[in-house]
Amino acid sequence: MTWEPRPTPEVSPETEPYWEAAADGRLLLCECQDCDLQYYYPRARCPDCLSGDVEWVAAAGTGTVYAHTSTQIVSEWPEEDLPLVLAYVELDEGPRMLANLVDCEPDDVEIGSPVEVTFVDTEEPDVAIPVFELRE
Repeated sequence: MTWEPRPTPEVSPETEPYWEAAADGRLLLCECQDCDLQYYYPRARCPDCLSGDVEWVAAAGTGTVYAHTSTQIVSEWPEEDLPLVLAYVELDEGPRMLANLVDCEPDDVEIGSPVEVTFVDTEEPDVAIPVFELRE
């Protein structure tokens, strides 16, 4: 399974390491070296103190569902991937990220459900999409 025909992200020099790591099956976060904040979505400046002293760090790839929703109808979404379940996942490191939950029924998802990252390949060799699965 690949991500297409869904849109793939535009890779910029700022986000390129993130997408390349995802293509290798690794989830990265940014960490500010001045205030120690770990954050998501990747960007060159810390959203808290605006420092440019930021490094990439590996995330465990585990967390819990903070909030979720689902829908049965999405224009141009592959029918075999419906219903679409979206969740804010609170990573064990603290940041929250919006992502798809895959291989689950909407009724199986609860606030606090433990999840683990997995990646869906795209037609671009250096880009994969992080999604989450429920874990026991």
